[in-house]
Amino acid sequence: MQNDSIETLLLRHYGSTAPVPVELEQKLSAVVRRETAAEYTRQQAVNRWNEQRVSRRKVLRLVTFTSAGVGVLAVGFNAIQGTTKKTAYSF
Repeated sequence: MQNDSIETLLLRHYGSTAPVPVELEQKLSAVVRRETAAEYTRQQAVNRWNEQRVSRRKVLRLVTFTSAGVGVLAVGFNAIQGTTKKTAYSF
């Protein structure tokens, strides 16, 4: 059963009356390859992060720039939606 094709497994499960999906095996293989590549990339990033020594200054810089970036995105989304709120210091 380990080497059975997708069509064979579907035939066992649904019987001979079930239609075989078009290019199912190729589509599933492509999805598995993409997921494998994405997991490999994530694992490489985790390994790189775990191997590097990170100073408090770098962590603070990362948090500061990330927070500032999120703030800029929020302002941009509000401007696009036209829902900007007037603050006490705005004109």
